[in-house]
Amino acid sequence: MSNVTTSKKDMAHEMEKGKEAAAGVLEKAKDVASNVGQAVGGVATNVGHKVDEAAGNLGTGMHNLGEKVREKGPESGFFGRASQAVANTLEEGGRYLEEKRISGMGEDLANVIRRNPIPALLIGVGVGFLLARTLRS
Repeated sequence: MSNVTTSKKDMAHEMEKGKEAAAGVLEKAKDVASNVGQAVGGVATNVGHKVDEAAGNLGTGMHNLGEKVREKGPESGFFGRASQAVANTLEEGGRYLEEKRISGMGEDLANVIRRNPIPALLIGVGVGFLLARTLRS
């Protein structure tokens, strides 16, 4: 009977060791997952900053192009009015991109959708339909 008791104690001891080892492995896995998550978050943040910076640079380019169109375009007549309208649109769009960048544009879009949910939904359905038709062909 004492061999059976000793054997049970040994098994219990081995099971306890196994539980401790499993807990250690689980803890290591959590640490690795946390470190990977932090690294991915850092990369995503860097990419976000680069995209915002690129949008700001694009805005600056648009603004400069608008100024050039204003300088080089005709000053009167139909083409003068058209070139001024194009210049105004480029300058305003450029200023918007310079100031808001991508993150600000996302906030503005979310506000427009909150204020106009039905039209936003209909536009989304329409865009989805057009994308589906385009991709199917």
